[in-house]
Amino acid sequence: MSGAGPVKGIFVTGTDTGIGKTLVASTLLHVIAAQGRKVVGLKPVASGAEMTAEGLRNDDALALAAQSSVKLPYELTNPFCFEPAIAPHLAAAEAGTPIRIDDLVQWYELASKDADLTVLEGAGGWRVPLYPDGFLSDLPERLEQGVILVVGLRLGCLNHARLTREAIEGAGRSRLLGWVGNSLPEPLARLRENIDALSALLGGPPIALLPSLPAAEPAAAARWFDYAELQRRLQPTAI
Repeated sequence: MSGAGPVKGIFVTGTDTGIGKTLVASTLLHVIAAQGRKVVGLKPVASGAEMTAEGLRNDDALALAAQSSVKLPYELTNPFCFEPAIAPHLAAAEAGTPIRIDDLVQWYELASKDADLTVLEGAGGWRVPLYPDGFLSDLPERLEQGVILVVGLRLGCLNHARLTREAIEGAGRSRLLGWVGNSLPEPLARLRENIDALSALLGGPPIALLPSLPAAEPAAAARWFDYAELQRRLQPTAI
């Protein structure tokens, strides 16, 4: 869970969909922006959006934009946005919109040029497919970004978390900065024992253990984060 070199981009992924990636990414942005840093939140690909007068808008991308200190047009925050709430590669195929890794890298360079730190939120888990080929994880691997893994604390999370760690570290181009445990509505039995197991499987203790919060509020979630530990893992870049 350690590595050399500065971290200029954080990619937030999860063990599954619907387990709190947006809350974690938004909370990171909230704290970093409050310290006067130039930070921007980005959502490369999103499916599940509403049509507005300005065009399609995804709630996760809007939440990231709200916490960013660098303000961008929506189209730069979330370049690939699709209306149906289905797997992104299926939504892209239905729309006839190819998503190629070279295009994502070019977009990232433009969207991040005024920021000294970026926080990208993935879609679903680590190996979400792109259309017509590849994976969304190709982007943080190409950019050699640090990864924060959000673990939904439910039965089966040990296997999902360990497999995700192995996939992140297998290519050798991204590094796992740390993990966040997020409590879900159905409590996980033997929680303490499972946290200990996750710490062993993921190479260290969590950066945060989030309780089941009544609302996805970054300001409320921020108090549960160990930012000293996160800073240590980001070194020499400091938050």
